[in-house]
Amino acid sequence: MDKGNCSSLTEFIFVGITNNPGMKVALFTMFLVVYVISLLANLGMIILIRMDSQLHTPMYYLLSHLSFSDLCYSTAIGPKMLVDLFAESKSIPFSGCALQFFIFCAFVDFECLLLAMMAFDWYKAISSPLLYMVNMSSRKCSLLMAGVYMMGMADALVHTTLAFRLCFCGSSEINHFFCDVPPLLLLSCSDIEVNELVIFTIFGFIELSSISGVLVSYCYIILSVLKIHSAKGRFKAFSTCTSHLTTVAIFQGTLLFMYFRPSSTYSLDQDKLTSLFYTLVIPMLNPLIYSLCNKDVKEALGKLKTKRCFLNI
Repeated sequence: MDKGNCSSLTEFIFVGITNNPGMKVALFTMFLVVYVISLLANLGMIILIRMDSQLHTPMYYLLSHLSFSDLCYSTAIGPKMLVDLFAESKSIPFSGCALQFFIFCAFVDFECLLLAMMAFDWYKAISSPLLYMVNMSSRKCSLLMAGVYMMGMADALVHTTLAFRLCFCGSSEINHFFCDVPPLLLLSCSDIEVNELVIFTIFGFIELSSISGVLVSYCYIILSVLKIHSAKGRFKAFSTCTSHLTTVAIFQGTLLFMYFRPSSTYSLDQDKLTSLFYTLVIPMLNPLIYSLCNKDVKEALGKLKTKRCFLNI
């Protein structure tokens, strides 16, 4: 569309989760609890890994970055969504919408790639435990993390630039509770084929690489576990992967449902529920899954509680 016909928007207005006054208090209470648990659990995981020397391994180094990622993108969305439940004006500046969109895209990409890295880390830990600290040295982990952050930020920059160069010549009302791809594309009066093509190629490549990396790593993990002679050893090796597999299944399944379908099939009222799940519930679940299913994390928590009790005596 001709850029001259585009209106110059200074802000967007969110429709929000609901306009039903009777539901607002219940929703606010529920999502406030979810966000506070997510905030405390992810911060607690990062602090615990920093404090406990037994958790100073590549596995927990990556886990601390997963908690950081969950903390960042849930905080970019959660507080604004909670405030808007009772706000008369649910507006967000054009630049604020772009920033929220960028942070969300960057950390979702980052988490996709990080989950693949964690699967590779599990493989190295199980297949060659004696060489694990050499194969996954702190320098190698730092370089891998730097590459993952750069890829996430580069992809987010591309999506943000393309999305906010679109023409918004009609309503400025976004039928959502945050600045996401589907509602922005539906709001635009420009040709969005390029945006959809970029989503299916660049983000599709990241998703495909991440899922392929996880699948290949777990194929090698299964082969390595089958070489273990004792049934107890095999069970212990498989049980260590449970938390990671659960996280991958929930996170990747939700992303594939949300973004890898044509814009004509979007139902934003239905998608709001899915968005609430992966923007607030998943960041809360991840640290709980890893703390409940992980023996080392539970032992570190136990030592911390013992230390606190000893200091209080």
